[in-house]
Amino acid sequence: MAVETDIERAVFFSADDFGVTATYTPSGGAAVSITGIFDDEFEPIEAGGFVPVASSAPIFHCKTSDVLAAAEGDALTVNSTNYIIRVVMDDGPGTTMPQLEKQ
Repeated sequence: MAVETDIERAVFFSADDFGVTATYTPSGGAAVSITGIFDDEFEPIEAGGFVPVASSAPIFHCKTSDVLAAAEGDALTVNSTNYIIRVVMDDGPGTTMPQLEKQ
């Protein structure tokens, strides 16, 4: 049994605090508004040289119930930027982290 419900998760992802509103569009489906926490920090990648290469890995933390059937190729628009979902990662009971690719 989950420790928290979607009601508690909604508070965590609230657009009034840390969350942002995004538009999720499953392949062949209708667009819906969801809220979550968008993270797009640069990460150093060791490529075998003396200086690491900088890369970003945008992720959108959200309630699993908002993206139950999320799959690679679905679309997500965050802050007017279009992304394609490349990997859907389960982040524990009730939360999902789609990894995104900027379009």
